[in-house]
Amino acid sequence: MKIAAVEPWIEAPLRRYVDDARARLALLLHPTGQVLAQAGFTREVDVMSACALASAANATAGELGRQLEGRAFSGLHYAGPAKQLYMAPVATSRGTYICLTVFDDDTSLGLIRIYFEELERELVAAASAAEAPVPAAALASGFEADLNRNLAALFRPVERWEGR
Repeated sequence: MKIAAVEPWIEAPLRRYVDDARARLALLLHPTGQVLAQAGFTREVDVMSACALASAANATAGELGRQLEGRAFSGLHYAGPAKQLYMAPVATSRGTYICLTVFDDDTSLGLIRIYFEELERELVAAASAAEAPVPAAALASGFEADLNRNLAALFRPVERWEGR
């Protein structure tokens, strides 16, 4: 199964999870919908659609859980006629991510949950061991001076041209 990851520390744990749990598809994404890793998808549009839907479902379940029980719902499961879906958060030192897993009758929800716990432990360890990226400067050093100069030029008084 083809696995693609944005950061190298994610790939090995996700590969073991998908292989061991016999999942058909898997996504690791940021709660905003940005994909970090995917397994089993063949089209980019499917990855983007799944990320958008998973992000929306996560936000909805979180808010519903807070309204009803005072804490977000997690570990969501949907059993369809041919395929099932399991979605749960993974909290690491780099932030909390969402893992979306699609599986069929080759495995069970119990196995998915067992291997998900292993995935979570491995991602937590890998995130801590991976060197944190050094954040680049968000703005150039002379940004404020350039901005003020350009704003002054843009909003300077306009001279009227009286000639025709």
